[in-house]
Amino acid sequence: MTIFRNTDLGEELMAFTQLPRTNHSSPFASMKGNHVAIRVPDLNEARRWYVDKLDFRPVHEWTFGDLQLAYIAAPTDEGFLVELIGGGSPTPERPYTDLGESLQAAGFHHLCFMVESVDETLAELERRGVTIVKEAFELPEISRRLAFFSDPWGNLLELAEVLR
Repeated sequence: MTIFRNTDLGEELMAFTQLPRTNHSSPFASMKGNHVAIRVPDLNEARRWYVDKLDFRPVHEWTFGDLQLAYIAAPTDEGFLVELIGGGSPTPERPYTDLGESLQAAGFHHLCFMVESVDETLAELERRGVTIVKEAFELPEISRRLAFFSDPWGNLLELAEVLR
């Protein structure tokens, strides 16, 4: 089994039996993940939820027209941000309570966070009153233990732990 490591952070990201070669000759070779944006009705309420429930850290805030935006980061992640976009009148997301049902919709599905222990993280989320969408389960095909939860606006978030 090959472990793919984030060389910047020294973290195990994925475990696969075979990983494709990197393509340093690509014109997109410098492309790396930086952030994902989540549209919310109220920036202050969303920031408060992510800070209070997930211990995210506020990084930077700004405006763009009538929108308010903010970067937030997971407690120890220095390489990936979540951008919250608030204000205006966004169309509400459909809140999912079932993972299988959620897989029927096209488009963006979820954001995944690697954790040391899915079970311990899930227990803390439950203690904090976070909506759990799918309890922990194992997916041996990708060497992961997974669980799903949602924010108050129906966005799905995944927890993943490398199976050893």
